[in-house]
Amino acid sequence: MKTVVVGDVLLDTDITGSAQRLSPDAPVPVVDVDSIRRRAGGAGLVARMLARDGHDVALVTVLSDDGASAELRAALAGIAVTAGPSGAPTPVKTRIRAGTQAVVRFDEGCSPPPVPAVTREMLSVIAGADAVVVADYGRGLTAVPQLRHALEAAAGRVPVIWDPHPAGAGPVPGVAAVTPNLSEARQSASGPGGVGAGAGTGGIAAALHAAAVLLERWKSRSVVVTLGALGALVHPAAGLPQVIPAPDVQAADTCGAGDRFAATLALALARGTALEPAAEQAVQAAAGFLAAGGVAALHRGKAPVQLHSGSLDAMAAAGAVRGRGGTVVATGGCFDLLHAGHARTLSAARRLGDCLIVVLNSDASVRRLKGNQRPIIGQEDRAELLLSLGCVDGVLIFEEDTPEAALERLRPDIWVKGGDYREDQLPEARLIRAWGGETVTVPYHPARSTTALAAALARVG
Repeated sequence: MKTVVVGDVLLDTDITGSAQRLSPDAPVPVVDVDSIRRRAGGAGLVARMLARDGHDVALVTVLSDDGASAELRAALAGIAVTAGPSGAPTPVKTRIRAGTQAVVRFDEGCSPPPVPAVTREMLSVIAGADAVVVADYGRGLTAVPQLRHALEAAAGRVPVIWDPHPAGAGPVPGVAAVTPNLSEARQSASGPGGVGAGAGTGGIAAALHAAAVLLERWKSRSVVVTLGALGALVHPAAGLPQVIPAPDVQAADTCGAGDRFAATLALALARGTALEPAAEQAVQAAAGFLAAGGVAALHRGKAPVQLHSGSLDAMAAAGAVRGRGGTVVATGGCFDLLHAGHARTLSAARRLGDCLIVVLNSDASVRRLKGNQRPIIGQEDRAELLLSLGCVDGVLIFEEDTPEAALERLRPDIWVKGGDYREDQLPEARLIRAWGGETVTVPYHPARSTTALAAALARVG
């Protein structure tokens, strides 16, 4: 499957260091530079994400012939780039950070450029796409009539996701989804018949109003408004809107999350996934991108974090707690048919530290341990039920018969089991001691068990 990214590219420069003192010339921090990294931004970032994930990706854009463009081409190495002449200097955005805190950003060459030229080769690449992501950064490319005709033709046969810009051209009719953030949606919907940029409502209400206006204006099949920590609002042209909640992720820099969202949505729709579950995948991917470190992780080659809905990934949750000097607690089991005994054990375990990670047997692991009739509930649903409990901070699913490999990855400070276990029944206790952890038990409630509950349900059936 070939994904074509169409849009404006920028050169992003990240200057990172530490700030321990103020300048004697002015009350500003002095940043001692540790590293300078240059990367492709805009549509180039979308293409880099897709290529890094192993997808067949092509980038259609315009490029200058200046020194910054040479650095940009180097940052796009390994990606098939088809570019026309931009007729303007390469836009460069330079961010200076002290640790994870942004200090200042400098923009160069970002004034409105002339309308760029579009080549026959650029149009040919779009015609061969299986999915298209339009990453508009307001540089005029998406306003070129020949390009718009090619994109409208593509929208009639493959999913086209349009990530808009307030200074850019509106999307062509018929695209599968337009993905503004809330600010962009409100700004685009302002004016006659719109909600007004200064409308008093915020959050979901503002997104609903803006999406309804933009659906009519843009003639797209859907508008998906990204809402940051709230997730996303999916508003199809036909049917009820749906709010997709986001996992709880703390991120100092959200740059690139919208690009990750749009790219994942395009891939999911191209695989035949329906709009709402595709948007859910995109929300999870954007959250995982931020949990893994965002754009900074692209330099380190760090893989995106896979998140369960409603919670940080188990490893990310544990890492965050350790970073604060806290105590990581873990417990494990099948947790098939949650009951009051489970709730009591989990609640007791959570009180022993600063986060509780449940190490959960996969479906295959449960079948090997308990027979082919189990589990009654699949692993993803079991994980979601566990995460819905306020005392559970993360779930780590393992495929083996015993949790040792998962525990080796997690390395909890405290491993908790029910009081019905003896020390000789917990071979993992020795492993826990290897990194200085402790194994403890909490009270067991014998009148409550999954087996007894399953038998009672069978009698009812």
